Amino acid sequence: MKASISKSEIGGQVAAPSSKSYTIRALMCAALARGESEIIAPLTSDDTEASLDVLSRVGISIDQYRDQWLVKGGSFTEPVSELFCRESGATLRFMAAISSLIPGECRLTSAPSLAERPIEPLIQALKQLGVDCRYQGKEKPVIVNGGRLTGGTTELPGNISSQYVSALLFISPFADEGVRIRLTTPLESQPYVTMTMECLRNFGINIKSDRAFREFEIEKQTYRTGKYTVEGDWSSASYLLALGALSGEVKVENLNTQSLQGDSIIIKLLKDMGSSVKIGKNSVTVKKSGLKAIRADLTESTDLLPTMAVLAAAAEGTSEFTGIERTRIKESDRVSALREGLEAMGIKATEDSNRLIITGSPVRGAEINSHNDHRIAMAFSLLGTVAGDIVINEAECVAKTYPEFWDTLKSLGGRIDLNDE
Repeated sequence: MKASISKSEIGGQVAAPSSKSYTIRALMCAALARGESEIIAPLTSDDTEASLDVLSRVGISIDQYRDQWLVKGGSFTEPVSELFCRESGATLRFMAAISSLIPGECRLTSAPSLAERPIEPLIQALKQLGVDCRYQGKEKPVIVNGGRLTGGTTELPGNISSQYVSALLFISPFADEGVRIRLTTPLESQPYVTMTMECLRNFGINIKSDRAFREFEIEKQTYRTGKYTVEGDWSSASYLLALGALSGEVKVENLNTQSLQGDSIIIKLLKDMGSSVKIGKNSVTVKKSGLKAIRADLTESTDLLPTMAVLAAAAEGTSEFTGIERTRIKESDRVSALREGLEAMGIKATEDSNRLIITGSPVRGAEINSHNDHRIAMAFSLLGTVAGDIVINEAECVAKTYPEFWDTLKSLGGRIDLNDE
């Protein structure tokens, strides 16, 4: 599908979608708790549906209602078919670990783009805890023979994916000996691990960690059922807030301004760029104003890179973003995809392995290759409202995290034509 975006007058009020990360974490916790748990205001998207599907294949019953999911957890069964995780990295990594608790063999597969992303460090960490599992290569299933988790000490890098750490935290309370996790390199995207720990506390699990988040201790514990309300997603909200900064005035509701989500730093970043930002109790309003260049380390909020890049394109001066190397192993190589798209729009952009430098100037229309990456597609759509004459290929990819994105953009005044290719 192609999205054609014309110059638009933007204004209005919308609610941020529910958090994908918290929805998936709550699902995993509910599946591990014996009995019925309730998840309120979950996000329905391709990624969360991947988790729902995989959990249902291992014996977890989930009744889905409009704003509520009832999860009957604590009783796993061996799957009769492969566990296809689609393009959801969280589903693949979390379920690779949880499969160690499921009697019998689990074979986890994924879509080609996810198969390119690393998982071997997690497999090696699971082996250190006594799990019988193996990684056979990028296009082959991850195989886990579950039923017993010995525990002990495991080591793994902290700078590849925080999801490895979260995956281990989910299963560690079941280990016979308890678990100690040591990170051989500093943890990046620490807020996501903090979010996991917060979710676990809601289901009765307590994790001890040092102040640097380099070492974690988990005693044998029992999950309890719970009632969990999913807050709004700051990653998705960042596009709506940036839209206000670029093209009009937008009020975004359903936002916890005290959130643990790392991407809530978008408020500070917008202010640092000179944007007009008003913070309410559960809302943020951003109004168009002259933007100035920024230098920002995005190590703890790498998903904001596409949002910040398009803001920088419209800002006066040269912006520099660092701490972004891991964005090269997301749904696309986001650093290169952003440089390519910005250059097509007449913006000077240069990259190296861990840096993107962008000099703002008037943007022009162009055809943008989204690389089937939801964040690239959503980010460049914002510049479409400024420049007009923007066409985004594979626009359907936004369904991964924000299926209603195009409708939301239209509701705010975005002039958009969606055409099947």
